[in-house]
Amino acid sequence: MGKSRMTFDRPGDRIGHMVAEGALLWEPTEEIVTRARLTRYLEWLGRSGAGYEDVWQWSVDSPEEFWTSIWDHFGVIGERGDGPVITGTMPGAEWFTGSSLNYAENALRHADGTAAPAVVFVSEDGARQEISRAELREEVARVRAGLVRLGVRRGDRVAAVWSAGSPDFGVASVVDRFKQIEPKVLIAVDGYRYNGKTYDRSAAVNEIAAELPTLRATVWIPYLTAAVEGLPPQHAEPVPGHTGATPHGEAVGWEGLRSERGPLEFERVPFGHPLWIVYSSGTTGLPKPLVHGHGGVVLEHLKSLSFHQDLGEGDVFFWYTTTGWMMWNYLVGALLVGATPVLYDGSATHPSPAALWRVAASEEVTYFGVGAPYIMASLKAGLRPEGLGRLRGIGSTGSPLPPEGFAWLAEALPGVPLGSFSGGTDVVTGFVGATPLHPIRAGVIPCRSLGARVESYDVAGGPVVGEVGELVLTQPMPSMPVMFWNDPSGDRYRESYFDVYPGVWRHGDWIKINEDGSCVIYGRSDSTLNRGGVRMGTSEFYRVVERFDEIADSLVIDTGRLGQDGRLLLYVTLAAGAELTDELTKALRAALRAELSPRHVPDEIRVVPGIPRTLSGKKLEVPVRKILLGTPVEQAANLDAMANPEVLRHFTP
Repeated sequence: MGKSRMTFDRPGDRIGHMVAEGALLWEPTEEIVTRARLTRYLEWLGRSGAGYEDVWQWSVDSPEEFWTSIWDHFGVIGERGDGPVITGTMPGAEWFTGSSLNYAENALRHADGTAAPAVVFVSEDGARQEISRAELREEVARVRAGLVRLGVRRGDRVAAVWSAGSPDFGVASVVDRFKQIEPKVLIAVDGYRYNGKTYDRSAAVNEIAAELPTLRATVWIPYLTAAVEGLPPQHAEPVPGHTGATPHGEAVGWEGLRSERGPLEFERVPFGHPLWIVYSSGTTGLPKPLVHGHGGVVLEHLKSLSFHQDLGEGDVFFWYTTTGWMMWNYLVGALLVGATPVLYDGSATHPSPAALWRVAASEEVTYFGVGAPYIMASLKAGLRPEGLGRLRGIGSTGSPLPPEGFAWLAEALPGVPLGSFSGGTDVVTGFVGATPLHPIRAGVIPCRSLGARVESYDVAGGPVVGEVGELVLTQPMPSMPVMFWNDPSGDRYRESYFDVYPGVWRHGDWIKINEDGSCVIYGRSDSTLNRGGVRMGTSEFYRVVERFDEIADSLVIDTGRLGQDGRLLLYVTLAAGAELTDELTKALRAALRAELSPRHVPDEIRVVPGIPRTLSGKKLEVPVRKILLGTPVEQAANLDAMANPEVLRHFTP
């Protein structure tokens, strides 16, 4: 297949084309339903022909049977034991007592020693590397032997393997994360490329190492050096000036770590034994170190990737993400089902806005996932992706995707369903999403995920249907954190999810669940617009504002407090060449008045050079609100956890 080509439409009317929420955009054919992996599972269960909602209800009413069926259906490698499937409830539920398994052993079960691609790497500058299944097994064995030589043992933390941070994180941001978990080994690249520029991170890595007194070694991967020399990283020389001693422990080159091939052995551990430590965004304080277990991740990712993304042997899976976002963990989970993950390094829009679509085409991707902002940016740029003949599905997450984004994809890629998903780092998956059996409707998430008892709670703490309420989980999932690191009492864990509804997980999103089980996410509940008693999620506001061609991005903040009305402020970043004219201001106000309510017309519209976002692309609504209410910037937001901290100075009380 050749490279992707793009054509550009002329921009439409200034306010764009409104699409009704719930408009039907795609329906599965009989062939799609028949070949779906979810259909095969239902046949295996003896529930062939059952409706999805009936199966979902069974999965949450009989969680012991459901999760046991996932273990058995996929033939999870390990000993299941004869203990109970679930002991206790939230928080603190324990799963599969007496079982033992290993994530890596299950992830490498499909790495059968053949020349078939196991992992593909692509860079924004065109560099590409492919690791075969045989090479992957070889590399894992070599790195395992090297870590053993460095003294790593069961239970140790290895930063950037069992816990990861993106190379673009600031020093303080990395230290805030890794110092909490006391790693023994730090694995780091010497730099990275982004948006056509090279960033040397050697000095930053030394600063980080100096703040981690538990390190025995820092392992250097000469990524930039290798790129200059045109070599794979393992064949490049160690990073100049970074051999010998480090502030804590020795410095080891990547070639030195992997110099000897040891046996490829897997130590099976209890179901809830820590697998990796991921972190909350850390935008308003120390990031929470969330610990996930081997068993919970294996079962959840097998279920979600197979039944909701419909991935398996022979598929190519590409989701644009950094190593600092849980979607990277999810992407690598493709190995569990025999699919090939595509790892991409670089900007989503360099050297052109079509960069990611071109990668999806050139790699013959079968499932392509991105954040909702990229889809909306593609719409505004008038892109028409081509060369995607193998593409069977598209995923969107990170923030709510408005109906117009759904409709654009349905027009641009007819026959390719878009699945919008929502979940979080907390559960390292999505608990509402799509399946190949569901029709796709504009702005609507088709279903609650199997095994996830998601409900919408009203202000009284009771479930509602057809109304917007708090997204809660009223039953445990195996991939919920087994603990927070350094939280022996569990207080920090309980305060994060169970402080509002005892025994019920409050996730912090607004959700409406429809009669048919589909749902709509309206944004974070802690950044609600409450105008004259009318509550509204910010996603509805952005949907109206960002349809204007002149608006590249936006942020809305309600400064009201409990019992006290505040101001409604709209911040906009303008598209190239656009100005905030009186005409545009009037048009924005009129659209918000007509499509939302008179209460949601902003008191003031301010132009800013950029909208503050986390490194994973989420808008910083809550920190900006705190700044506007008088909290100092350094207390309201962690600058090192931001993609563009320089823009915060434009948000003042």
